[in-house]
Amino acid sequence: MTDLLAQVGELPTTLLMGMLGMVMLADAVPLLGVLVPGDAAVLAAVGAGRPATGLATVVAVVAGCLAGWSLSFLAGRRWGERLRHSRLGDWIGEPRWAAAEALLCRGGGRMVLVAPFLPVFNALLPLAAGGLRMSYRRFAVCATAGATLWAGLYVTLGITARALTGLLPGAPNPTVLTMAVGLLLAGPVLLGTRHRLRAVTAADAG
Repeated sequence: MTDLLAQVGELPTTLLMGMLGMVMLADAVPLLGVLVPGDAAVLAAVGAGRPATGLATVVAVVAGCLAGWSLSFLAGRRWGERLRHSRLGDWIGEPRWAAAEALLCRGGGRMVLVAPFLPVFNALLPLAAGGLRMSYRRFAVCATAGATLWAGLYVTLGITARALTGLLPGAPNPTVLTMAVGLLLAGPVLLGTRHRLRAVTAADAG
């Protein structure tokens, strides 16, 4: 694994960012996204530590997420009810699907904006938004803003992690350490963020 990550870190920036965009597209697809470590992929890209990598990473993440979410949105718009009662819908679960619709009905675009910070729902909300006939323009604006905030958070964590790993004497591959330290830093940050988001959604429910 370490050797593989080292090889990934040596890829040309354009190819690395293209691969990151594809990973984020997959991360945005219902069910498939559960198997894709999008956060680790962002940290690995930042761990490459090249000039402008941070900005390029944000662009790649936003482009990949928006592409994946748009596909889910359009699928929900065209085949929403059919998908809901298909095997895919059974795997997702009716309670999750109903919860996603309830969140959108109460919070609208705000829920799309915070979707990247909500596990499982980050891929399900776009599908539900399409089924509820949300305006695609409104969806795209909120999704882009949310993806940018999420990417900015992880890029910041990655840069911080890389700086910290640089202080370690005889540190091994920086990409591996950046991922490890970044994920450790992400834990409390994301827990705090999700706690606030749960409070917001609970207030909306009331």
